[in-house]
Amino acid sequence: MTKSELIAALSAEHPHLRAADVETIVGTIFDEITLALSRGERVELRGFGAFTIKHRNARTGRNPRTGEAVPVDEKSVPFFKAGKELRERVNRGKPGKA
Repeated sequence: MTKSELIAALSAEHPHLRAADVETIVGTIFDEITLALSRGERVELRGFGAFTIKHRNARTGRNPRTGEAVPVDEKSVPFFKAGKELRERVNRGKPGKA
């Protein structure tokens, strides 16, 4: 599902809200999650999951074309861990599961 599909689905589910308002709400939520992660904070949405930052150390990589060693700087990457309720709901939705 893309961001525009999410906005369209929420707009259809809540006809009393204008599509522009739904777009603002969704954008604000994503912006706040992004800002919190950029400050190094953890974002937990109960029943859904948690967003955290993982730190990758500097290392020496390889250029796949030439095989030459290239330095890779240290960096921080966003990480998402699904919550228990989300994992259970996804697994219940699989064909062949009870």
